[in-house]
Amino acid sequence: MDRDAYCRELEAYLCRKNDGHLIRVVGPAFDRVMSWALQGIPIKVAEAGIDRYFERYYRKGPRRRPVRLEFCEADILDTFDEWRRAVGVSIMTADPAGGPLVEEPAPSPARSRGSLSSRLESAVARLTVLRGSTQLAGLADEALDAAIRALEPLRHQAERARGEQRHALEIAASRAGHDLVRAIAARLPEADRIAIDREARAALEPFRPRMTGEAYQQATEAAIARLVRQRFGLPDLTF
Repeated sequence: MDRDAYCRELEAYLCRKNDGHLIRVVGPAFDRVMSWALQGIPIKVAEAGIDRYFERYYRKGPRRRPVRLEFCEADILDTFDEWRRAVGVSIMTADPAGGPLVEEPAPSPARSRGSLSSRLESAVARLTVLRGSTQLAGLADEALDAAIRALEPLRHQAERARGEQRHALEIAASRAGHDLVRAIAARLPEADRIAIDREARAALEPFRPRMTGEAYQQATEAAIARLVRQRFGLPDLTF
């Protein structure tokens, strides 16, 4: 997507979020959006940041006026950092001293809120709800059951786990989450698998020239896993 198309796409998305009220992205606002495009922020990630802003805006009460795109910048950048951390990509930023562009690595993993036990408990609860719902339409009942069975004992052990023991539990939980996502992805219709793979690769395209083959493959797998989790509301069990 070229930069003008990127801007118009976000402009149209914001118009839909504003119930059809169109606010043109021009002048400083256009420059701001161009900076997002230059950083390689995928369009879907930017839209997720806009969604985050609107969710918070609506929690404050009835909406009073249409939202401008630049108001969403902090949420878009936060969402981008989360995406970068999940897939493991870096960006190129200008040297503050006026020198050449420098590579900025992906942010370090953020500490998860709450205890490991509570996080695993929430994951089991979410998977149990999915198991009894029609959201997956029987696509991976056995995989959901296997994930729940794997996480249940970890949840109880995590209540008192510290140090190396906690780390071992995190690795086991991550493995269970990975196996679940992989099982669901393998059972998707071919057209859906192709669409998800295409979206993941398109999001990574701006970063590909600076990545080794191995790093690109790992980032692609992580991006695909993230899209599958988002599509079906799966808990994130990466640590």
